[in-house]
Amino acid sequence: MKNLDGKLIVLAVTGSIAAVETVKLAHELKRRGACVQAVMSDAATHLIHPDALTYACGRETITRISGLVEHVTYCGDDHAADLLLIAPATANTISKIAGGIDDTPVTTFATTAIGSGVPIILVPAMHYAMFRHPAVMENLERMIGWGVTVVGPRIEEGKAKIADISDIVLHCEREMSEKPLLGQRVLITSGRCEEPVDDVRVLTTRSSGQMGKELALAAFRLGADVTIIHRDDVRCVRNIRSDTAASMLEAVSREFAEKDVDLYMSAAAVSDYAPVRHPGKIPGGHPVTLDLRPLPKILDLAIPRAKVTVAFKVGEKSTEEAGILLEKGVALVAANAPAVMGSSSGTYTLIDRTGMRALSGSKDEIADGILRHLIADHHPGSRKANLQEQG
Repeated sequence: MKNLDGKLIVLAVTGSIAAVETVKLAHELKRRGACVQAVMSDAATHLIHPDALTYACGRETITRISGLVEHVTYCGDDHAADLLLIAPATANTISKIAGGIDDTPVTTFATTAIGSGVPIILVPAMHYAMFRHPAVMENLERMIGWGVTVVGPRIEEGKAKIADISDIVLHCEREMSEKPLLGQRVLITSGRCEEPVDDVRVLTTRSSGQMGKELALAAFRLGADVTIIHRDDVRCVRNIRSDTAASMLEAVSREFAEKDVDLYMSAAAVSDYAPVRHPGKIPGGHPVTLDLRPLPKILDLAIPRAKVTVAFKVGEKSTEEAGILLEKGVALVAANAPAVMGSSSGTYTLIDRTGMRALSGSKDEIADGILRHLIADHHPGSRKANLQEQG
């Protein structure tokens, strides 16, 4: 998906060695549909040649403020830019911006953008000792208070390294969306569960967790506060580790007890049964009978507690089962065939009280489509939601 289509991003580069990553960053922003204009401090030009960014962006890199007042053109009151992305941002640049000092092209762009309200994303990169300096910490907090988004560094090898390019781009996509889910708490259960049979074997499914991951990323892009309960890690959102249906149920119960949940999405292939665990390892070479015990339904816990619930069903009877879930209070059911499990794309049937519609594509496209369908029908600001409340 090209979530940055039509957006003009000013990529402001300062004198951190991480400046060498900005050619890749510019290319990735362009792949997502953005138009990128590079601006460099003098210190940055000693680490990477301006021509490299000119080539990557397809626009002449700005290395000085001229009589054309480039900072006003891009970041003034009638700004051409949609976003100012300062990556990497050194301790020196951070402190100058926080103090209103603009003695480089980058800090001049930042001062102008803060004054005019252009969205700003700042990505620190420096030695860890510099990052921990109280003034740097206070200046970052100060800018956050002004509405600047700070994408924190990766702490590795004694350095506060620039965030992964994928994380930076994801934050750009979030900042450039209309953030219809801003302030909304989204809870997602995702992936397969593994129920122990003995000390070495498990009972599980083919679920890869890809759908849940894409739902989490899509919800983050749209401004939500996202928590995902699963076996893996999804960047930029809160992750809770869960391996079994019992641990997933426990985690879901805890989340509902601690905070209100605006949207719960049950994308996990939760085990319906768990085997009675055999001690040790079952010897091979002879038939074995497993005693399967039914497990509680996480959906039954979630439906009365979440403001909006989305369920996923797999199998030939998934559309029939959807009717039962809608009667229980589920707002939307996404049904799919078993072949979709573990794949990167597929076709889902979205079923709610108004009918059904097919949604096909890659799983990131499907995740975005599901959330936008929900926003249109169930978001507090939508016309349909208001009518339902009045009725």
